[in-house]
Amino acid sequence: MGRYYIGFDCGTQSTKTAIYSEDTTCVAEEMIPTNINYPKAGWAEMDADHYLESVRKGIKACLTKSGIDPKDVRAICGDGIICGIVGVNEDGKAITPYIPYLDSRTAQDAKWINENLEPIWIEESGNASVAPFYPPLLARWLIKNHEEFKQSGVKIMNNGPYVLSRLANLKAKDAFIDWATLSGWLIGYKAEEKVWSKEQMNLLEIPMELLPKIVKPWDIVGTLSEEEASLTGLPAGIPIVAGAGDTMQSNLGCGLVETGMAADVAGTAAMFTIMVDGINLELSKNSDLLFSIGTLPDTYFYWGYIRTGGLSLRWFRDNICGREGDNSFYDEIQELAQKVSVGSNGTLFFPYLQGGGGDLENASGCFLNMTTKTDQGEMWRAILESIAYEYLSLVNSLRENGISVDKIIITEGGSKSNLWNQIKADVLEANVFTLKRKEGAVMSNIALAAYAVGDIKDLKDAISKWIEARDTFTPNIQNTKNYQNIFAIQQKLLKENMKDAFLSLAKLNQ
Repeated sequence: MGRYYIGFDCGTQSTKTAIYSEDTTCVAEEMIPTNINYPKAGWAEMDADHYLESVRKGIKACLTKSGIDPKDVRAICGDGIICGIVGVNEDGKAITPYIPYLDSRTAQDAKWINENLEPIWIEESGNASVAPFYPPLLARWLIKNHEEFKQSGVKIMNNGPYVLSRLANLKAKDAFIDWATLSGWLIGYKAEEKVWSKEQMNLLEIPMELLPKIVKPWDIVGTLSEEEASLTGLPAGIPIVAGAGDTMQSNLGCGLVETGMAADVAGTAAMFTIMVDGINLELSKNSDLLFSIGTLPDTYFYWGYIRTGGLSLRWFRDNICGREGDNSFYDEIQELAQKVSVGSNGTLFFPYLQGGGGDLENASGCFLNMTTKTDQGEMWRAILESIAYEYLSLVNSLRENGISVDKIIITEGGSKSNLWNQIKADVLEANVFTLKRKEGAVMSNIALAAYAVGDIKDLKDAISKWIEARDTFTPNIQNTKNYQNIFAIQQKLLKENMKDAFLSLAKLNQ
């Protein structure tokens, strides 16, 4: 008889479910692709119940693969996307699409808020301005525009807590959000107190009764229901643990437990994070970095993102190269890109496939400076470099505010590319590390599950012991100099020349 734990990660491109033993060995895993619908330009919608069904299938598949006794499963814990919401009815069931961070339908609302409302969220939430993908703006849209939610909407939830709630058959009155996922809302809460802000929500015209209760990531929120037990192959009564947001769990899974540690979560939305000891008002006011709460007590971090970072790579594979679903493409294209020189022979890419934000609200994805010699390898490298340039803007903001960035841990799918890792080391002028264990958020969910039921006594210590470096990439001084020159040109184009072009191009999408 052993002890086992189930973790799942409801991400943008897939839902991953895994079973781990008490010695942290992954005994089985299953990955099921997601579906993203784009009903209008700038809109993105998903199905919250598809996540639920994927977790059900994932659990059942993992039980079959592992051959373990289902009675030996001690707890279930999962994470979801921090920036995205779904509306539920009184029974706790989804009645709206799940709207993820890829959506830009609230662009005009975001602009109006930034221009007309006092940004009282700076000191409480640590974020100075708002952007279209912020969950409170998506909530405002549902409240004003979604007819069924107007009639029978009771709570607004993130996708991870939604799946966990359904596994436990919780009604809307018991809807929850952990404090880490809470901070994925970016405004509307008090970060240090970890509570909703009535003043902010009143200003945003979001009724407090629509908001779920706030819990700790390791709180047991319920137990597996009889119905879900029959659908998954597990016995009823297994503890369901609250979990945390995907970004926070990825940070934890790559060992970010101390102030000053930095990570690149190279997933669908490429994210750069650095642990800090609290809100830095100057950084919040004068940079594009966002402030959030970590999974562990009294941990905080600033992060920046490229909404279509990893998605740009998938888009290029599927839509441009016609290799949809073919993962062998990545190895082939990497080999071609490896032969291309620093700077992609002058080809630039702007990764704004789902629009931009702030001063670049009209931005769109595009390649520049191509010739008849430009091939797929050159274009691929240009995409990789474009995302590294986005990171450099964020890192420069940190360095300008006295925060050192010289060591970066890279995790998630993007860490598999040695070429991309070296590009980041060169562009960011920092040592880059990959890890022996790549489970990321799912492994953190397993740790939370074990901690919740008392099988782990010290969560921080346990995570630290699991993390070991694999490969190190050091910056090439000449490459760094070349990239700095290219970056200066790229930024001038982006902030001066391209503004009018993006504005004109946006009119073609109307």
